[in-house]
Amino acid sequence: MLEDARKKEIQELMTTIGRQAREAARPLAVAAPAQKEQALRAMAAAILARKAEILAANALDLEAARETGVASSFLDRLTLTEARVADMARAIEEIAGLPDPVGTVIAAWERPNGLKIERVRTPLGVIGVIYESRPNVTADAGALCLKAGNAVILRGGSDSLNSSRAIHACLVEGLRAAGLPDHAIQMVPVADRGAVGAMLSGLNGAIDVIVPRGGKSLVARVQAEARVPVFAHLEGLCHVYVDASADLDMAIKVVVNAKMRRTGVCGSAETLLIDRNDAGRLVTPLIAALIGAGCEVRASEDVRAIVPGLIAATEEDWATEYLDAIIAVTLVDGISGAIAHISRWSSAHTEAIIAEDEAAVARFFTEIDSAILLHNASTQFADGGEFGMGGEIGIATGKMHARGPVGVEQLTSFNYRVRGTGQVRP
Repeated sequence: MLEDARKKEIQELMTTIGRQAREAARPLAVAAPAQKEQALRAMAAAILARKAEILAANALDLEAARETGVASSFLDRLTLTEARVADMARAIEEIAGLPDPVGTVIAAWERPNGLKIERVRTPLGVIGVIYESRPNVTADAGALCLKAGNAVILRGGSDSLNSSRAIHACLVEGLRAAGLPDHAIQMVPVADRGAVGAMLSGLNGAIDVIVPRGGKSLVARVQAEARVPVFAHLEGLCHVYVDASADLDMAIKVVVNAKMRRTGVCGSAETLLIDRNDAGRLVTPLIAALIGAGCEVRASEDVRAIVPGLIAATEEDWATEYLDAIIAVTLVDGISGAIAHISRWSSAHTEAIIAEDEAAVARFFTEIDSAILLHNASTQFADGGEFGMGGEIGIATGKMHARGPVGVEQLTSFNYRVRGTGQVRP
């Protein structure tokens, strides 16, 4: 009986949140760009002003997480520092300064009968964001959705609930400063998993899109159960291919950064592919650099023949998103072998090629169908902020509507506006 009562309580709570979001969506859709910009700048200022409160709340989350014995990569994603709080505020300022997408004319043309047609960006409506461990997503998602004229319902993980609440309070402060409805950005106040199920149901039509950001199990559940469209990636099995034409010093720098800058982000490299045609020059220094940076290397037999003593890679390693200081390494037969390996194992998130051979680069860009492809650059650039979007809600690997970093433009839809002078259809 108690369980049934709790389920009913959660359902009523989420239904109310959905109704309030839908009510807030209309004034947001027509809000002036200057009003949204004012709200965003006030949010950024509030985050800086309340930095001590945010860090204190984060300390509570970190203490609880350490008691459960979670991995270091998880703690890294959960941790806020003074610099990371400043980065949150800076990202919101950058989003505030972006061109307002709502009302932008994407395309325009005139028909022979004189009809003038425009395709114009419009808000999506209400967006549900479900995420784990990364409290900065609270700020990024709230700011991006507001800029695109959408109401948003945020459901952070129980592990980051204190941090997310403190950040959310700053977002609401910014909304009030600009005269926008408090319910434009709502935070689910409970950690109950039933709240996730309610959001996936669409809250009686209140939610237009779901964006999950978290581990494989969360995203898989969202994709399996959601009754509304989903922008998501299941995992980030990112590859770096070092071609025989690569500059070795550049390759070492890029590979180590791609793996080790932050191992717990979805753009972290998980597999290193090395051109067999120049293995004698490339393998030993690349492996040595990774080990020297503190990375565990799991290698194929041909790599172990060059560098004895490495852990033997199994087939499972080619399909594993470690999110830790571990990388799988193998040799491939040039660009063709790299394309074949990536096509089989990739999650279509992010891949990089290190090469000076433009023909190899052209094939890599043309034949690999991942959301983000890089040449002579680290996979850690798979980030909306680094793309000049101010931030992102996540990386989408699907092919419908949004792909790659989900920023302001990706959080809009469009309609057609047709202007005539009395035309009728014969």
